[in-house]
Amino acid sequence: MDPVTALERIAFLLERELASPYRVKAFRTAAEAATGLAAGPVDVADAERLPGVGPVTARVIADATAGRTPQYLLEAEARAAAGPAPSTDALRLREKIRGDCHLHSDWSDGAAPIELMARTARDLGHHWAVLTDHSPRLTVANGLSAERLREQLDVIEDLNGRLTPFRLLSGIECDILDDGSLDQDEDLLGRLDVVVASVHSKLRMDRAAMTRRMLSAVRNPLVDVLGHCTGRRLGDKPRPQSAFDAEAVFAACREHDTAVEINCRPDRQDPPDDLLALAADLGCLFAIDTDAHAPGQLDWQIAGCERAAALGLDAERIITAWSVDHLLAWSGAR
Repeated sequence: MDPVTALERIAFLLERELASPYRVKAFRTAAEAATGLAAGPVDVADAERLPGVGPVTARVIADATAGRTPQYLLEAEARAAAGPAPSTDALRLREKIRGDCHLHSDWSDGAAPIELMARTARDLGHHWAVLTDHSPRLTVANGLSAERLREQLDVIEDLNGRLTPFRLLSGIECDILDDGSLDQDEDLLGRLDVVVASVHSKLRMDRAAMTRRMLSAVRNPLVDVLGHCTGRRLGDKPRPQSAFDAEAVFAACREHDTAVEINCRPDRQDPPDDLLALAADLGCLFAIDTDAHAPGQLDWQIAGCERAAALGLDAERIITAWSVDHLLAWSGAR
């Protein structure tokens, strides 16, 4: 087995299960160090002499070069396969998914370079993906200034010249400010292919104020997708959902053709089931998005497909199931 393939697969699976970024980095660093190794067995001691390779990753290299599937990889694959199998309806919907409208790179708070995120999306079967690094106000996430965002547009253009027919689309996860305005220059937002707008601050503001804030954003013709609408967090560090008039907000999304995100992060699963059903009943469009901050997290879409399939949502109402031309015609007409 190729040691680089084994190490990169382990890193991917660790990212998928939200393992420590430091542990993931150890495997990606070791994969870089193992690139170009001569064919044939490498023992643990020799592997540990490679730059950035420790005892655990050295054992993976030794096993792989000896023709064995590394035990660490077997255990990671077993964890990934654990739990209930996806339903047939979810798998059918996943086959129709063409892209992802919400992912981050190391330009903001993601863990991987833009090119690695794009190549992983392509390798997972996507035809397109939207790069949505954070906007400037979110300094804790290294949000992009207007100048940095313009630089990123040039990087995307260059990358697309090498990844065709896959398309990496320009985008942003733009903060919805307290008054409902957007945290980036409007002329620059107008140049982007897709704008995801999300609330990241003052999540506990009162219901009426939060409703006004969100209504202002989803009515803005520059906004294509309402991201993780309740702001809730699940898991070890839970955070309650924001209070707002969901019926009014989703009705405005339907009226203004703004898609509601089905956020697939295990620690979000936003909107909650009751609000997702409400948005479906009101006739909203949806974007099944991973909100991925690392390559392995791009594999989370099946969770959103499961939720959408349970509600009987047709692929026609899911913008991430559209062709890139359909998506761009829709976003450009808004």
